[in-house]
Amino acid sequence: MALPLRRRLPVLPLLLLAAGGLRAAERSGGGSSSAMEELATEKEAEESHRQDSVSLLTFILLLTLTILTIWLFKHRRVRFLHETGLAMIYGLIVGVILRYGTPSTSGHDKPFSCSQEDRPFTTLLVNVSGKFFEYTLKGEISPGKIHNVEQNDMLRKVTFDPEVFFNILLPPIIFHAGYSLKKRHFFRNLGSILAYAFLGTAVSCFIIGNLMYGVVKLMKLVGQLSDKFYYTDCLLFGAIISATDPVTVLAIFNELHADVDLYALLFGESVLNDAVAIVLSSSIVAYQPTGENTHAFDAAAFFKSVGVFLGIFSGSFMMGAVTGVVTALISKFTKLHCFPLLETALFFLMSWSTFLLAEACGFTGVVAVLFCGITQAHYTYNNLSVESRSRTKQLFEVLHFLAENFIFSYMGLALFTFQKHIFSPVFIIGAFIAIFLGRAAHIYPLSFLLNLGRRHKISWNFQHMMMFSGLRGAMAFALAIRDTATYSHQMMFSTTLLIVFFTVWIVGGGTTPMLSWLNIRVGVDPDQDPPPTNDSFQVLQGDGPDSERRNRTKQESAWLFRLWYSFDHNYLKPILTHSGPPLTTTLPSWCGLIARCLTSPQVYDNQEQLREEDSDFILNDGDLTVTYGDTTITANGSSGPHTATTSLDGRRTKSSSEEALERDLGAADHEVTSRGTRLVFPLEDNA
Repeated sequence: MALPLRRRLPVLPLLLLAAGGLRAAERSGGGSSSAMEELATEKEAEESHRQDSVSLLTFILLLTLTILTIWLFKHRRVRFLHETGLAMIYGLIVGVILRYGTPSTSGHDKPFSCSQEDRPFTTLLVNVSGKFFEYTLKGEISPGKIHNVEQNDMLRKVTFDPEVFFNILLPPIIFHAGYSLKKRHFFRNLGSILAYAFLGTAVSCFIIGNLMYGVVKLMKLVGQLSDKFYYTDCLLFGAIISATDPVTVLAIFNELHADVDLYALLFGESVLNDAVAIVLSSSIVAYQPTGENTHAFDAAAFFKSVGVFLGIFSGSFMMGAVTGVVTALISKFTKLHCFPLLETALFFLMSWSTFLLAEACGFTGVVAVLFCGITQAHYTYNNLSVESRSRTKQLFEVLHFLAENFIFSYMGLALFTFQKHIFSPVFIIGAFIAIFLGRAAHIYPLSFLLNLGRRHKISWNFQHMMMFSGLRGAMAFALAIRDTATYSHQMMFSTTLLIVFFTVWIVGGGTTPMLSWLNIRVGVDPDQDPPPTNDSFQVLQGDGPDSERRNRTKQESAWLFRLWYSFDHNYLKPILTHSGPPLTTTLPSWCGLIARCLTSPQVYDNQEQLREEDSDFILNDGDLTVTYGDTTITANGSSGPHTATTSLDGRRTKSSSEEALERDLGAADHEVTSRGTRLVFPLEDNA
């Protein structure tokens, strides 16, 4: 579907005397009386309203049927087909019925020539027998298909504007991903997730793009390419198809309670991967070399695109985070918690407006609403009333479920209702091969590099499962359908649709057997850490600088994150929420007035509550502890006596205070002893 024009052009009144071919003129009967014309117009408006209702009812019935079938599958414990696959199947069935079971309208469009104009107009005023009718621009039609314009009004009604997906359906899906993020395991694997999402997506994009450029050259040689297909189009296809959406795999993981680290890696990658893919596609579109050949490589244009990528991503990130902070401040310094309905409504509107605000400012709403969701979950959620907490979680969960299944249902419909499909067997086969190679180059080399700095390695069976789980879904479809104006984009959209079908049905259906074949543990408590190994404790007593340096390298990422966590715990949480240590105890004494103004009275009663809530935020959520002799000093400034004994075999016996600390953390800590100073770090030091 062609993109609508961004600029509103002036209305062009055209006096078209040969109006017999126009549908409005045919229905009016030419010389019929004014009363008959008004009656015909009213009937046409009523018929259009009825078709609108039928089209919406069709999707509601699709969702209803999907929900009932999901219940049946869950009741029978059927896992070979996910709910999104069901929605696509039902969409295909309805698409076949609409395409071949509904009659076309009696009227036919008649083309008129405006050869004197050099540009299209958004609105036309057509004079038909002295009456003016307004016509709006829908899109460009290639000359070869001028006589094959869709005459079925019902098919036209169920074909949505692509902006509907971006502005209405995508925001709740992306926001829910950030708002429901399992922060405990996400931040434990944050370094690896960022590497897969940013570097891996870029690698996959360029590998797929270059391989597809070779496929396009092959198509040109064998005579299967009937129009232009540039290198930048191939890179754009690489960016679109690199957006993974393993919703089927993750749903099965969640149901079977698969390994929490594998779940966190896949979920975290897919969440950030969508954001990276959409910004990457925007950067490729912004690539405009100077000179006659606008599709040749230009270093200046390349670096400009890199700058566009960094600018859009960072700007969108800041906009989402700031909106979340503003919402947290509003909920803290007002008494909206006394009115849960108003509180929930404001939370909903602020969250959704983040997406639209970012798009209006030229940024990417997907990135903004994602980080808005993460910020809202970390700060604003603490300020909400108990009723609003439950409402917001359930509200966005329902919206996410309905929007996602609606999109997958529409995918099934689009296979038969979309009017500009271009299926090329060579391009489709080449795309499947390129996706496989791009995913392999994405997962295996990065996992090898990440394992160099991880204590708990990403095992081969995890890597194979991540390779297998690279499904494509809603984001790839939304990016592909957003621009189908040219020959190359229409071919890319049709191929993307088939790839989504294959990965959701075949790959998603094979998830459970693959888990069994790769011996990945299931039935794992998400709050339980991996079983301890023999090296749960490593006490260094003058083992030399090399050993100490290796441990310092292993602990570096956890140490840096713990520094941020200490800052967040001591300053950001007390400022933005009703929990955390009072600012009067963390800020300098000369900031006493500001500290008292920013600290809410509830903070003095909620310090224990913060600790309980933050236990889900960071694994082994203890303060950095430095011990000098018999005194233990924590990062928040508290201190106390500390005693410990050593057994005859050299192993250290923990005191009661240490045992209490370990119970609070949920796991034993990794100890490093050097020069009489003992530092207590978290056991998990994943990159």
